Amino acid sequence: MKLQGIFPPITTPFDHAGEIYAAKIEHNIAKWNRTTLSGYVVTGSTGESVMLTPEEKYRVWELAAKYAAPEKILIAGTGVESVKETVALTNRAAEMGYKAAMVRTPHYYKNLLNNADAQALYFGAVADQTKIPLIIYNWPQTTGVDIAVEAVARLSNHPNILGIKESSGNVDKMSRMLAECRKGFQVLNGSATALWPALQAGATGAILAFANAAPYAVITIWEAYRTREAEAAADWQQRITRAAELVTVVHGIPGLKHAMDLNGYYGGPPRLPLIPVREEAKRDIAEAFAKLKG
Repeated sequence: MKLQGIFPPITTPFDHAGEIYAAKIEHNIAKWNRTTLSGYVVTGSTGESVMLTPEEKYRVWELAAKYAAPEKILIAGTGVESVKETVALTNRAAEMGYKAAMVRTPHYYKNLLNNADAQALYFGAVADQTKIPLIIYNWPQTTGVDIAVEAVARLSNHPNILGIKESSGNVDKMSRMLAECRKGFQVLNGSATALWPALQAGATGAILAFANAAPYAVITIWEAYRTREAEAAADWQQRITRAAELVTVVHGIPGLKHAMDLNGYYGGPPRLPLIPVREEAKRDIAEAFAKLKG
């Protein structure tokens, strides 16, 4: 399976009672279906997966699969701390038609898991038992665990592991992965602020939270890369950087959801204990997205 182009890790819409808002899942996906996004990651970190019960994850997977256009690749965010539960979630997603699973690095016992042997054991044990292939998900800024290049290189030889979403923004590390992993192992960028440099380094595509709110901007960078229009890609990278920082690094999911509301999608409230962004932040986000419409 080729993972090329731009994939948003879609947000999970909640109503003001904190319940899943099914109609807004349909609303957002219907709009994204009209773009050339390659597919959707459902219940990743941006989908507030750690706030969802297993039953809620099944519901969101069901709804996203129902409304996604046939050509869109569906990827389920299934990673939790234990091998056993991650396998169970992944195989449930497989039964619902998902083509791959994105599995984050386990991190609760980080003093025991922040080493190549433990990381290789976890992902290898999951991949041995799942009905669909895995994408490793590395986001050390949040988890506090940064998967070692050595572990990724070892795991790249597993027949049921497709690639990695590398969200650290460390392009040098991505380059090392591409050099040390088996040929055909796919490295996807997870940071919109580093999209163009990552593509230049050899990333096959990107899984970007920013694409929820302004998909055309990052699709433009992808298309400029594909058609070798370096000047256009660099120009658009510069245009999106401030906005991307605001809705990822600075204000996170609440900021991203506000940007979606501004751009014609449904962001809505985050789930508690996350809180909506304040007025000053809303003004900053509105200014940054003024020329980046959905």
